[in-house]
Amino acid sequence: MVVLDTSAMLAIGDARDERHRAAIDALTTDADPAVVPVGILAEIDYMLAVRARPEAMLEVLGACADGTLLLDRGDVDPPRIQELMRRYADLALGFADAAVIACAERSGGAIMTFDRRDFEVVAADVPITIVP
Repeated sequence: MVVLDTSAMLAIGDARDERHRAAIDALTTDADPAVVPVGILAEIDYMLAVRARPEAMLEVLGACADGTLLLDRGDVDPPRIQELMRRYADLALGFADAAVIACAERSGGAIMTFDRRDFEVVAADVPITIVP
C-alpha cells in the first residue's frame, strides 16, 4: 500500500504539473491500493483549488467513492503524530506530514511524495520508503 501526501495528490490531480507523469506511472506500477489520511483532505482541497483547478477535489472524492483511492481515518494515530511532530520539531514537521508518516508506518511503509526534504530525514529513523 502506498500513502499519498499532498504533493503526490497535486501531481496526480494536475496534468500540467511537471511531476504528473511520474506520479501516474508510480501509481500504475504499484499493484497495491493508494491511501490518503483523511486528516489531510482539507489541505489537499485547498492546494488543488489554488494550484490546479477547483473541480479537482471532486475527482478525488469520486476516486474515494469508487474505491480507487482509500481513505485512512487514522483513529489510533494522534499519539504517534504528536510524537513525530515533537521529535522533528527542528524540521517544523507539520500535522499533515506526520499523519502521512504515521499512516505509512501502520500500512506497509511506502509514501509517495515529491516533497522529499523532511520525509528523507524521517526515513533515516523510521521504517518508511519514499517513492517515486
